[in-house]
Amino acid sequence: TTWPNTDCFSEVAYSQSTGQKEQLSRCLQRGIRRVQDLCKVLQLPRVFEETAVSYFQRALQHPSFHLVSLEKKELLGGCCVFVTCRQHNWPVTMGTICSLLYAKQELFASIYLSLQKELELSVPALSLADLVKTHLNSFRLFEHTADVPARFVEDKEKMVARTMQIVELASETWLVTGRHPVPIVTAAAFLSWQSLQPAARLTCTLARFCKLAGVDLPPPAHLRLKELLEILLRMASQLAWLRVFNVDKKTVVKYIGDLLQHRIFLLKNAFCLEDGEEQHAEAPGEGSPGEGSPGEGSLGSPPAAEGAAQEEGCASEGKRQREDGPRPLLPPCLINPRKRLRTAAPSPSDSAITGDEPISDSEIEQYLRGPEEIRAFRKAKAWP
Repeated sequence: TTWPNTDCFSEVAYSQSTGQKEQLSRCLQRGIRRVQDLCKVLQLPRVFEETAVSYFQRALQHPSFHLVSLEKKELLGGCCVFVTCRQHNWPVTMGTICSLLYAKQELFASIYLSLQKELELSVPALSLADLVKTHLNSFRLFEHTADVPARFVEDKEKMVARTMQIVELASETWLVTGRHPVPIVTAAAFLSWQSLQPAARLTCTLARFCKLAGVDLPPPAHLRLKELLEILLRMASQLAWLRVFNVDKKTVVKYIGDLLQHRIFLLKNAFCLEDGEEQHAEAPGEGSPGEGSPGEGSLGSPPAAEGAAQEEGCASEGKRQREDGPRPLLPPCLINPRKRLRTAAPSPSDSAITGDEPISDSEIEQYLRGPEEIRAFRKAKAWP
């Protein structure tokens, strides 16, 4: 018998013999299947699925994601799907992905930012108009069912169009800047739904509306609804024919259609300070000391003190008029700033300089030395 040539045999690595690479392959396969299942649930096109899978493969090969926990690896696939949707302008929110993966939004956001940084991915911002359409697609108010009475059913196109107008109004009045968009869209959808049939829906609350629609109620939605109603009330105060009625936060919903139709004119009149107020505030201080007769200032106070009192009274009156009248259109963080904690003022004993304070080496090196001092320093340094 002749044995085959042993030179053709090569050594088998330990990792290959123990199935180590096969284990890594199974981990990759599970992640790919998870990405594909998520794309099918979201009903994404085939191109989106291929792009998300390629991002997931690149992420697992990157050293930054080798030692992450199993939970983060599972969320990594969701981040790849989210990036793909954003790049293709497909309106999906981060909260939707987190609800499907049962993940915390803070952890998901941190992985998403790491993925975007490490893979150097360009992710465009989500269009607010697309977000409104996508969010309203999940509402169950457009068909009559056992859970939704007939008087609560609304036409989808009308509701989307009215909600878009209210969201644009919120954007023009600084209510969208720096905020999560979903609570604003939810509040805008509630107002648009009420305004289309106010007689039958004014008694419905925001919580009941979300329950009927089958969507979650975001906690800040109540605050966004309150801010939107304040804007609408200020706009309604500029319509002459509405001043006859007692318009409040509940009844202003009836006139949302008229307010939105003339919103540019009403916003300009409701939130712009008039020049006449500033001139009225400056007028008393111009001629009060010198225009009166010599005997006018001898009734109880000198002319200077009397002018100061008049200026103070007019300033307080002007401030009161500005508070009651139109105010400038500013972001909510400037209108209602958060209270800051006051730091205790340093006592005189703490701020007094005694001369015993420690001096650092860097401060000592800043002092200039003369030639004699330099020679003495070198001589002292040379001593044993």
